[in-house]
Amino acid sequence: MHSGVATATTAELLMRSRFSAFAVGDEAYLLRTWHPTTRPREVDFDRKQKWTRLEILGKSGGGAFHTEGTVEFRAHFTYRGQPDSLHENSRFVRDEGQWSYLAPL
Repeated sequence: MHSGVATATTAELLMRSRFSAFAVGDEAYLLRTWHPTTRPREVDFDRKQKWTRLEILGKSGGGAFHTEGTVEFRAHFTYRGQPDSLHENSRFVRDEGQWSYLAPL
């Protein structure tokens, strides 16, 4: 997905691929999969923060036949060597047939 050869078929797959993009600093992929109405100009990566693991806690909609969905997740990271996590429930929508990240709920 990061290379553009394939696209996410569900909101959860897009969430997983975006987490991976954060982990490796793939700004182009993150911006490409961000909905145009909420997309920032750039992604501000903090090099002291290392994303380590993603837990999917729940989801609604977001399947192959849906037009929107949510994914609740916990993203684990270390910041300056200290473990922490981010808990979010994110909203995804189809934009021109492709899943895109819209915003947190």
